[in-house]
Amino acid sequence: MPMTEQATGAHHPQPRARTGGSPSAAVEHLTGAQSLIRSLEEVGADTVFGLPGGCILPAYDPLMDSTRVRHVLVRHEQGAGHAATGYAQATGKVGVCIVTSGPGATNLVTPIADAAMDSVPMVAITGQVASAAIGTDAFQEADICGITMPITKHNFLVTRAEDIAHTIAEAFHIASTGRPGPVLVDIAKDALQSKTTFSWPPQMDLPGYRPVTKPHAKQIREAAKLITQAKRPVLYVGGGVMKAGATAELKVLAELTGAPVTTTLMALGSFPDSHPQHVGMPGMHGSVTAVTALQKADLIVALGARFDDRVTGKLDSFAPYAKIVHADIDPAEIGKNRAADVPIVGDAREVIADLVQAVQAEHTEGHTGDYAAWWKDLNRWRDTYPVGYDLPDDGSLSPQQVIERIGELAPEGTIFAAGVGQHQMWASHFIKYEQPATWLNSGGAGTMGYAVPAAMGAKAGMPDRAVWAIDGDGCFQMTNQELTTCALNNIPIKVAIINNGALGMVRQWQTLFYNQRYSNTVLHTGADTDGLPAKGTRVPDFVKLSEAMGCYAIRCEDPADLDKVIAEANSINDRPVVVDFIVHEDAMVWPMVAAGTSNDEVMAARGVRPDFGDNEDD
Repeated sequence: MPMTEQATGAHHPQPRARTGGSPSAAVEHLTGAQSLIRSLEEVGADTVFGLPGGCILPAYDPLMDSTRVRHVLVRHEQGAGHAATGYAQATGKVGVCIVTSGPGATNLVTPIADAAMDSVPMVAITGQVASAAIGTDAFQEADICGITMPITKHNFLVTRAEDIAHTIAEAFHIASTGRPGPVLVDIAKDALQSKTTFSWPPQMDLPGYRPVTKPHAKQIREAAKLITQAKRPVLYVGGGVMKAGATAELKVLAELTGAPVTTTLMALGSFPDSHPQHVGMPGMHGSVTAVTALQKADLIVALGARFDDRVTGKLDSFAPYAKIVHADIDPAEIGKNRAADVPIVGDAREVIADLVQAVQAEHTEGHTGDYAAWWKDLNRWRDTYPVGYDLPDDGSLSPQQVIERIGELAPEGTIFAAGVGQHQMWASHFIKYEQPATWLNSGGAGTMGYAVPAAMGAKAGMPDRAVWAIDGDGCFQMTNQELTTCALNNIPIKVAIINNGALGMVRQWQTLFYNQRYSNTVLHTGADTDGLPAKGTRVPDFVKLSEAMGCYAIRCEDPADLDKVIAEANSINDRPVVVDFIVHEDAMVWPMVAAGTSNDEVMAARGVRPDFGDNEDD
């Protein structure tokens, strides 16, 4: 079966003659382990995140001598995977993690799945037991290729030293081209220890792997016609636009057409939040305007987006009046959830550039869209139902206000990484994203524990940029040990713990759908009957915990101290900074479309359903 853009089975490199990529390439005699490190140097992997163990140990010896590859020793393999993802999302390069066999490899499963869902280019290198022992249940053996087959773009099992160099080259090529994604390279210990020859560049052999990047001209022309004929078009922009580096082209297309733009959770920053054509983020917790624009559109132009359930709500009721133009690098995404009237397979940058020319040609022929009535509706919804929040009546800290002020006081170009839950949604709404690659989060998998290691990876890749992790107290307790890694490796990230003492998003659902029965969502106590901790008790004490890991730590409970505390955090750049913001526990994320319901049932706030007027239901 030829390899496509989708995940494939483990590929066992076949024996073949190889002379290197060019006749002039110098041939060196090395071990497989030395070949691995040289290959990483040659593909441009300047930073790798990892944790050594028995089967990968041969690779760590030559790694010690490399002057081109920086290794960051993590405290947990999951941290290595998320750090590689954060590095990739912030820099646009391939993220790399390297761990040992068995539990080391299986601890990477979550970040690999996370990278697959969000199309992040990552190469995960795992040690494996010696080739003769594979399949015998040897010590620390796990079939990591079999385990990760559904969640990798491709994976390789390497049992011969001479296959290491070309496999690494192929892995980086697959991870970074077409629809990006994670590739796993599992290397047997004896392959690392054996002698081989090394020359660069190696000859790659990837039959059947030919991602289509150039869109079909006829489909582009058809899309341009629909855009100029539409009365209520929407540009529905997904993370693929960011991955393709197509943000400049997107701005040209948007301004040329005059159509409203909605950017998904994975696409925030690909189109400036402040731009008058930006109507917000769609989805379960999207803005009323963005959700409603898609529902009432007569044309949706989807660019690098996949019509996932969080955007569509109940699928059969999504955008009932809309024709669909769906452009994606991955042909398997087109028509998967919503049939496309005009399917376009291609790289988002090339698609958008060609669309610009085709729309210009339509304009030249006198065909221009008239969206005046559409914008009248959009602006009314935007004015009537803005995304906002109320301050707590008891004078405590509002989590939305905390996150908003962090965004407003952060240096220009700050990168924000969020965990998953309420704080993630608030960070998506109340921080303004004007530049691409300044918002990192776990969108598809929704991985708690993502923020701290992803921020670490982003800061390692972009050391001159400020990096804030916006985390919840639940997420923080999953991966905070990587703050030790940050402290010891001069990676001075800043962490805001939005501490409401609960698993906030789960608690919100319990409030709304489970009659306020808060089963196992209180975090800060082995609780009294009322679920509240004993007065003054903090378990754990995040300030003490963070200080023990080498961080500067502050607690903030009073709104009057908010700006001063954030300014203090911004001023410290010689070590990681952690701020424990004690916020009101009953704050909720709005707007909201309840799971499984139609986007027509969007709630602007608790008990507030927008009124769009009967005349708009056409």
